[in-house]
Amino acid sequence: MEWVLAEALLKQTQDPRVLLGTLCRGEASAERVETLHFLLQRLENETARGGVDALPEAAREVAAGYLVPLLRGPRARPAGAPDSDPPARPRRRVLRAAGAALRSCARLAGGSSLAATLAEEVLRDLLAVEPAPGVEVGAEAAVEVLTAVGPCLRPREDGPLLERVAQAALSLALAGDGEAAALAAGQLLPELGRSGGAALRAVWGGLLAPGGPGRVGPQLLVLSALAERLLPAPGEREAGPDARRSVRFWAVVQAGLARAGDALTRKRARYLLQRAVEVSAEQGADCTCGSREGNGPSLFWWSENKKDELLKFWENYILILETLEGNQMHVIKPVLPKLNNLFEYAVSEENGLWLFHPSWHMCIYKRMFESENKILTKEGVSHFLEHYETKVLPFSPEFSEFIIGPLMDALSESSLYSRSPGQPIGSGSPLGLKLERFLVTYISLLPKELKSSFLFKFIQKMTSRHWCAVPILFLSKALASVPRCKALGPDGLLALRDVLQCTMITHQILLRGAAQCYLLQTAMNLVDVEKVSVSDISAFLMSLRQEESLGRGTSLWTELCDWLHANESCFGRSSGCSPVGLQEKCSLNAYVKNLVQEYIKSPAWETGESYWMPDWFEAKLVALMTLLAVDVDGMRNQDSEKQRTQSILRTFLDPLLDVLAKLGTNAYMPLPKTDRCLQLLVKLLHTCPVKGSSTEADEVFTLLQDLVVSTTESISKFLLRRLTMNELSSVSDLDCCHLYLQVLTELTDLHLKVGWKRGNPLWRVVSALENASVQYLQDTDRAQELTQGRQIQRVVSMAALAMVCGATDQELELELDPLDAGPTERFLASLPLNQMLQKPHPEDQSSCFEESSSRGWGKIAAQYIHDQWVCLSFLLKKYHSLIPASDGDLLEPTLPAVQRPARTLRSALSALTVLPAEHVLPVFHCMKLLVPKLLASSESVCIEAFDMAWRIISSLSNTQLIFWPNLKAFVRFVFDTEVLAVAAEIKGQAYFKIKEDELVSTSTTRYYVNSQQHRVKNRIWQILLLLSPRFDQNFLNRIIDKIFQAGFINNQASIKYYIEWIIILILHKFPQFLPKFWSYFSYGEENLKTSICTFLSVLPHLDIIIQNVPEKKHILKQALVTVLQWGFSHNFSVRLYALVALKKIWGMCKTLQVEELDALTSVIEFSLNQVENVHGAGNAKKNWQRIQDHFFFASFHPLKDYCLETIFYILPRLSGLVEDEWISTDKFARFTDIPSHTGCLCSSSPTRLHQLKPGDWAQQDAGSNLGETANQSEWADVQKKIIPWKNNVPDLDLELEFQDRAAKLGKSINRLIVVASLIDKPTNLGGLCRTCEVFGASVLVVGNLQCVHNKQFQHLSVSAEQWLPLVEVKPPELMDYLQQKKVEGYTVIGVEQTARSAALTQYCFPEKSLLLLGNEREGIPANLIQQLDICVEIPQQGIIRSLNVHVSGALLIWEYTRQQLHG
Repeated sequence: MEWVLAEALLKQTQDPRVLLGTLCRGEASAERVETLHFLLQRLENETARGGVDALPEAAREVAAGYLVPLLRGPRARPAGAPDSDPPARPRRRVLRAAGAALRSCARLAGGSSLAATLAEEVLRDLLAVEPAPGVEVGAEAAVEVLTAVGPCLRPREDGPLLERVAQAALSLALAGDGEAAALAAGQLLPELGRSGGAALRAVWGGLLAPGGPGRVGPQLLVLSALAERLLPAPGEREAGPDARRSVRFWAVVQAGLARAGDALTRKRARYLLQRAVEVSAEQGADCTCGSREGNGPSLFWWSENKKDELLKFWENYILILETLEGNQMHVIKPVLPKLNNLFEYAVSEENGLWLFHPSWHMCIYKRMFESENKILTKEGVSHFLEHYETKVLPFSPEFSEFIIGPLMDALSESSLYSRSPGQPIGSGSPLGLKLERFLVTYISLLPKELKSSFLFKFIQKMTSRHWCAVPILFLSKALASVPRCKALGPDGLLALRDVLQCTMITHQILLRGAAQCYLLQTAMNLVDVEKVSVSDISAFLMSLRQEESLGRGTSLWTELCDWLHANESCFGRSSGCSPVGLQEKCSLNAYVKNLVQEYIKSPAWETGESYWMPDWFEAKLVALMTLLAVDVDGMRNQDSEKQRTQSILRTFLDPLLDVLAKLGTNAYMPLPKTDRCLQLLVKLLHTCPVKGSSTEADEVFTLLQDLVVSTTESISKFLLRRLTMNELSSVSDLDCCHLYLQVLTELTDLHLKVGWKRGNPLWRVVSALENASVQYLQDTDRAQELTQGRQIQRVVSMAALAMVCGATDQELELELDPLDAGPTERFLASLPLNQMLQKPHPEDQSSCFEESSSRGWGKIAAQYIHDQWVCLSFLLKKYHSLIPASDGDLLEPTLPAVQRPARTLRSALSALTVLPAEHVLPVFHCMKLLVPKLLASSESVCIEAFDMAWRIISSLSNTQLIFWPNLKAFVRFVFDTEVLAVAAEIKGQAYFKIKEDELVSTSTTRYYVNSQQHRVKNRIWQILLLLSPRFDQNFLNRIIDKIFQAGFINNQASIKYYIEWIIILILHKFPQFLPKFWSYFSYGEENLKTSICTFLSVLPHLDIIIQNVPEKKHILKQALVTVLQWGFSHNFSVRLYALVALKKIWGMCKTLQVEELDALTSVIEFSLNQVENVHGAGNAKKNWQRIQDHFFFASFHPLKDYCLETIFYILPRLSGLVEDEWISTDKFARFTDIPSHTGCLCSSSPTRLHQLKPGDWAQQDAGSNLGETANQSEWADVQKKIIPWKNNVPDLDLELEFQDRAAKLGKSINRLIVVASLIDKPTNLGGLCRTCEVFGASVLVVGNLQCVHNKQFQHLSVSAEQWLPLVEVKPPELMDYLQQKKVEGYTVIGVEQTARSAALTQYCFPEKSLLLLGNEREGIPANLIQQLDICVEIPQQGIIRSLNVHVSGALLIWEYTRQQLHG
C-alpha cells in the first residue's frame, strides 16, 4: 500500500524536489511525515538503480530544513501564538516517521558528512547541562535522530563519534526509566552494535565496568538487544566480544534469574542463557569463563567432548526455570526430580568436585523461596534441606552465603513449619526436623577453620530481623543439635544474647521458653570455654527468664551444672571490668564469693540525697550464680555430708546475713545497701525452690530457710519502721514500699512452712503493722490538707493492709482476730469504695518538684483502689455467711460493705470502669462472692456485671500473664455452680442469656477451617450438645428457630455435624417439633441452595427420631414426599444427600409395610436401582459409594454415640479440626462433680466410630496426584508453558503505535486486529482477550472498556488485559472504524457463514488482517457484512450449525498465526 501511494505521487510531477518541498510545508501531521517517509524510501530505491539524479542536495535541504527541526523541537512561532503541539501518542508517531525519513535523507545525500554533523549537534545538545536558547531537545527525539543517522557513520573515520554516541546511549538505557531509555535500548544500541568496532567496544566496556550500574533490569535489556553481536552465531564476520567468557556477564544473568522481581527481566535472563548454550553447541569449540573467586569451577564452560551432557543439563535447567514462572504446584511438582539430576550432572564422580558452579543451583532455589505461592516456597526449602542431607555435596563458599542469606530469609515464614496432614499430636514439624538434620550434616562437613565464622554469621542473621516465635524456635532447636565443638568466643556468646532478646518479643510464653532452653544448650555445645570467662557466662545466663526456662531442679539446670563442673578449670580471663581480684583465672566458688562481697558494698554514687530504688538485675545475677555454685559444689562432693552444703552456702551468704542481722539495730546503715540486700534475699527465695517437687526434699532450700529465719526479727523490725514511721514520702519511695511488702510476704510464707507460733516476732510485727496502718488511714481521713508525704504514706498503709489481708486469706492460722468483726474489719467495711486519691500538695513549692512528684499519679491511684478491693475480697470471703440476699432494711450495719451487697456490687462495676486490666482481679473475686447472693433479687445488676466483665476480658491484649488469670477468674464467677443453680431455678434473664447472645452467627462472611471463628463456634455447639438433655420444651420454644436457621449458614464440616446431631436429639425427645422441621424444607429456594443438605442429612436417622412415636406411617409419608422433591434438584450434592435419605426411608417403609405408598414403588425402586447400577468408574459412582460410606450415615448412632469422647474427640478428629481441638476424655477425669444425670458419660463410644480414621471417609481424590508425584524419580514428559520468542530474541521494534507496551515486554507482535465490539458476554470477551494476548494480536477492539472490570471477564482473561492493547469502538461507530482501517491497508474479514464465504482451510490471510466477530445470537449485522472484504467460515462435520464466538475467533486467530509463522 505504501509503495502504491509513493508511486502515485511521483507520477503527479516530473521533479521529485517539488513534491518534497510540498510535503515539507504545512502542519507536521503524522500522515504527512509518514507520506514523506514513503516517498523518500521510493526515491532511495530509484537512486540505487540509477534512475534519479540531483537528489542529494534536495535530501540535505529536507533533512536540515524540515526533519531535524521537527525532531529537535517545535518550530519558532510568533510570540503569543497558541501552542499547537500534538498530544503525546501522535507526537511519538511523528517522531518515528521523521526518524525513518531522516535515515533515507542521509543515504540519499551520500557520504557521512550529513550524518556526522547531525549526530554531533544532537549529541552535544543531549549531553549539555542547559540546552541552547530556543531549542528544546528531548531525549526521545535525540534517540530518534541518532538511530536514523548512526548506520550512516563510518566505523573507522567516525570511530570517536560512534564511541561517544554509544556511551551516551548506554547511560540513557541503563537509567531504565521512560520512553527514551526504551528507545535507546531497543533501537539505537542494536543499530550501533551492528556497526561493530569502537561503538560495540564502548557499550561492552560500559556494561563490564566495575562498580557500574547495579540495576539488573536495564542491563539485561541492553544485553538482550545486543545478543546477536555479543553471542554471535557461527560464520558471522566481525563478531564482537564473546560474552560467554565474561564473569560480569554471567553475574548479571544470574542476578536476573534469581533476584529480578518482574517476569520480563527473568525472561530476558533465560533468553541470554539459552542463546549462549545454543551458540556454544553450534560453534562446537571449547569455551571457558573464569571463576568469580579466582578458583573453583567456572561460571560457564563448554566442551565438545561433553556436548550431550551439557545440553541435557542446560535443557533441564531452563525447563525448571520456565516452569517456576507458573507458580502452579501440579505443574512444578513433576519437574522437581530434574533438579536432582542437575546435582548429579554438577558433581564429578571421579574427584567429587563441582563441574558446574553451584550458584546456578542457588538461582533455582532463590526463585522457589521468593515465590508468592507459599506451598512452592515450602517445597523448595524442604527439597534443599533434604537433598543436601542425603547427597554429600562438595564444599563451596556460595552454599554458606546462600544458607545465611536466602535460605534463612525463607525460613522466617511461620507457615512453613506446619505439620503434615495425619501427623499425630506432639510430633515435630517435618520441616523443623529436616532443618535440624541439615544443619548437623552441613556443619559436620565444614572445614574446621570455617565452622566458627559460619556459626557466628548464622547466629548474627538470627538477630538481624524480628523473627516470629515459631521460626526462632526451630532455628534454635537446630543449633542446639549441632555436635559439641569449640566454635564461639565472646562475640558469639554476645550474639546468642542478642538472639535471646529477640525471643522476648513474642507473647507466646511456651515457645519463648523453649527457644531459650535450646539457645542455652547451643551455648553449652558451641562455646569455647577457654576464650570466655565465668563473668561472660553469667551475663549470658541473665538474658534467660528463669521462670520460663532455667528453673532450679529442671533437667536443663542439671545439665548446666554438669557443664560448669566439667569446665570450671578451663574458663578464661574476664574480658571486661571484673570484681577485684578476678582478673586472673579463678574457680566458680571464688567468683561467686567475690561477686556477693562486691554486691553488698554500697556504691559511692548511691549515697547522695536523692535516692532511687536499686535495679533488680544485679540481685538476680548474684542469686542465680550463688545457687548454681552451691549445686555445682554438691556435684563435686556428692559423698559429703550436709555440713559441707551448709558450709559453702554460709561462705557465700555470710556478708548478706551479717547485714540482715543488723537491720533492726543499725539505724544509720545506708538505704542503698539495705535495699540491695533485701532484693537479693527475695531473689534467693524465688530462685531456690526446686520446680515440681516438695521443698522439704531439697537440702539447699531447707538450709536457706533456716538461715533466713534466724534473721527474721531484725528484718521485720526494719520493715515496720520503714513502713510506719513516715519515712516513705515521695513517689520513688513506693518502689521501696513494694520491696518491703514483698519481703514481708516471703517471710510470712517461710514461717508458715516451718511452723507458725503465736509468740513469733513476725506475728507481732504484722499485728503492729495492721494497727498502725488502720490508725494512719483514720487520721488522714480527718486531715484538712493532704500533702504529698501524707498521700504517699496513705498509699503505703493501704498496701500494707492489702498484704496482711492477702496473707491471712491464704492461711487461716494467721488470722489475727476471731470471726467476730474487730476494729480493722469494721474500718475496712466502712471505707468509701473507689475513693480516688487527690493529687498531693508538695511541701516544696518548686514547680519542677511538683511536676516530678505527681508524675504517674494515675497508676498510684489505681493501685490504691486495687488494694481496697483486695481487703474487701478478704472480708467477703471471711464473712461470706453474713452476706444477705439483698440490701434489706438494716439501718446501721456493722459491716456495710458485707451487709449491703447490692451497693458493693455497683461499686465493683464502677471500679471496673477505672481500673486497668492488670488490677481487676480482686474485683472479679468480690463479684464471685456477691453475684450468687444477688441473682434472685438484683438480676439486672448481675447481668450488667457479666457483660462488663466479658467486655474487659475481650479487650485485653494478648499478654498471657494478664489475660489468663483474669479469664480464669471470670469463668469462676460467671459459671459458678451456685450461680448456675440459682439462674436455673428462677429462669430469669440470666437463664435465657444464651438466647440473647449471638451464638449462632448469621454473618455471610466466609470463615475458614480451623480459623479462630470456626473453633469458637465449634466450642459453642459442643456446649449446646452437652447441655441438650437438660433442655425442656419451654426453653426449646425460645431457641429452636435459631438452631434450625443455623443450618442455612455456610458452616464448616464439624459445625454441620453438631447442628445435625442436636436436631436429631431434639426431634427424638420432642417429636412435636417435626412440623416446624418440615416447614424448613420450603424455607425459600434462594436461602436453601446446598444448605438443604444439612436437613437432608437428618432424615437417614429418621428411625431414631420416630423411635417413640406410636403412629409412624404419617411421618414416613411426609418424609418420603419431601425427599422425592429434592431428589430432582439441579445440584448434584443435593441429589446425593436426597438419595441417601430416600434409601433409608424407603427401607423403613417396606419394613413397616406402608400400603399408602404402593403407588410410588415403581418410581422409587427405579431411581434407587439406577443410582446403584451406574456403569463405569466415573465420579458419580465414586461419590455415591463415598457418601454411603460416610461415617455420619454408616457408623454414627445419635444415641449410642452420645458421650464426651464423641463430642470432644472423635467428631473433631473426623471432621478435620486441628489437633488442638481434640479433647480426650482423660481431660475430664478430674471433674468429679459432673452430675450423672446429664446423660453424657466419659466412657468410649460403644460403636466402631472411635476406630475410624479420617481417611476412611474423607475424599481421597484431592491431592492424590501430588502424593504420586513425590514417588517419581523421573518423568518421561512434563507440562511446559509456552514461552513465546520471535526469532529467539525479544522483539524490540517500536514502530507501530499499538506495540509500545508489548514491545518493551519483549513480545512478538503481529499485525492482526480483532474486533469484538458486537460481543456482549464478559466470559467470551475475557477468553478472546487471553487468546489474542497468547498469539500476539496487535490490538483487541471492544464495545466498552469497562468490561475489563467484570469479575467473569477477569476470571477468563487471567490478567491478559494488562499486556494487550485494548481499544474502545462502540457498535454504532464500527462502520467508520472499518472504513478507516481499509484506508490504512487492512483486509476486513468477517467470521460468518454467508453465501460467498470462503473455507478457513482454503483462505490465505494477508499480513494486515482485521477479524470482525459477530454477536452471540445475531451474528454480524447486514449493514456491516457489506463492508467486509471477505467472509470466512469454519468447516463443520456435526449437526449443530454454529460454534461459540470465542471458539470461532480462537480458531481463526490461530490459523492466522500459523500462516504467518510458516509463511
